[in-house]
Amino acid sequence: MSGALSEQSALGRHASRVQRTGRSLPFDDPRHLQAHHWLVDEAWLLDEQAYEDWLELITDDVHYLMPVRVTTALGAGYDTARGMAHFDEDKYSLSRRVARFLTEHAWTEDPPSRLRHHLSNVRTFATDDPDHLVVESATLLFRNRGDVREGSFVSAGREDLLRRVDDGWQLARRVIMVDDSVMRMQNLAIFL
Repeated sequence: MSGALSEQSALGRHASRVQRTGRSLPFDDPRHLQAHHWLVDEAWLLDEQAYEDWLELITDDVHYLMPVRVTTALGAGYDTARGMAHFDEDKYSLSRRVARFLTEHAWTEDPPSRLRHHLSNVRTFATDDPDHLVVESATLLFRNRGDVREGSFVSAGREDLLRRVDDGWQLARRVIMVDDSVMRMQNLAIFL
């Protein structure tokens, strides 16, 4: 699924095409435990808005994609708008967003949002390459800005490709499938 969506994107053409194989790994498999630990640590960095540290967790050839969801008839064969995405990014564009947060021009995040990433339904899959894992998860992001607005939520499923590096794992691909076809958040100055 994720590899095909990356192929349709100009920024995703360079991304790894590694796909999962077989059934999900048992929860006590060391690879599953490592992947789950990685996701929890990543969520903490995002909640703390430690974005420069977060960038160190991603590969140079990363593809970070959140397609626009559409509601279609049963059996239509698609549920995303071809060529349209809320996020379609590579390492360079992600690093530019992070750099902007550190300037006085990031008015959408000044004062910063209060964030909480909730993770569940983590399933890990082996691949044909032992240095890669595919990890599915569900995420619920709570975000609150200022003192007068209600908090907002984004619910999504994610499929990540993690790549083993010398000192752990890095994110090589993320496809985020939001559960809403209309985003109700004031802006998307966030990472999921």
